[in-house]
Order: sequence, then C-alpha cells, then structure tokens
Amino acid sequence: MSDAGPGRRGIGGRLLAGAVLAAALLTAIPAAMAQDATPAAKSDAPPLKIELNRLEPSGEACRTYMLVDNSRGPALKSLKVDLFAFDTEGVAQKRLAVELGPVQEKKTVVRLFDFAGLACPKIGRLLLNDVLACEGGDATRETCLERIEPASKTSAAFDR
Repeated sequence: MSDAGPGRRGIGGRLLAGAVLAAALLTAIPAAMAQDATPAAKSDAPPLKIELNRLEPSGEACRTYMLVDNSRGPALKSLKVDLFAFDTEGVAQKRLAVELGPVQEKKTVVRLFDFAGLACPKIGRLLLNDVLACEGGDATRETCLERIEPASKTSAAFDR
C-alpha cells in the first residue's frame, strides 16, 4: 500500500498541474484574441488612397500630379502632408508641405504642385513623412495617416 500512495499522488499532481495549465491557457487565449481584434478595428476606416500619378518637367521644377481618392470616406476640409523627395541614390533632396484638401465626401481629386529646383528624372522616391493637418468629421492627424494608402504610377516609388 505504501507504494500505491505516492504513485497516485504523482499522477494526481500531474493531473492537477495539467488542469492549472489548461485553465491558464483558456484565460490567456481570449485576451490574446482581443488584442488581435484591436488593430483590425482600426483598419475598418475607409482607405484614403493617394497616388503619385505623374511627374513632368516645368521649367526648373518637377510638376507633381497627386490623385487623392476619397471615394469611400467622409469629406476632408484640409489634408496637409509633409513630403520628402529622394534622388535615385536614396539621398533626401527636397522637403515640401502640400495641401491636398479640401476633398469632398466620396470624391477623387487631382492636385498639382512643384518641387522647385529639382529635375523629375532625379526623383527616385517620394516619402509621405507625416500628416501635418487633417480636418473633417472626426478625422485627426493620426487617423488620417493610418488611412492613407500610398501608390505610384511613375518610376519613382511613393510610400510612408
């Protein structure tokens, strides 16, 4: 009988440890799922697509055509962005703050601006460095930045 006692406690102890581990996992899984659900909720905001559509020489400048596709979002009174133009070697060349708004609800617009003193073939990449202002509805700088999906139809990349 003395041999059966410790054996049972050993098995019972292992069963108890397994039950405690299972309970801990069951508690942790819903918390982990809730954390995973939070980023998905943020991505439910309609995208704001900004496309570098065209680059063309304009005297000593590079004229830039930006397509702002707000076809699924609310109206924006202002959308001011901070852009950096990098050369084909990846070196920052020019910084420019550009107002892309206003943009009506469910509307797509084209905005033009010039990078003065920069030849178009020298632009290898355009970086959306930051959103300086975003006004309209419940928009904030942060929510607008999260919504922006950059794209390019030119040889220069456009990203954030």
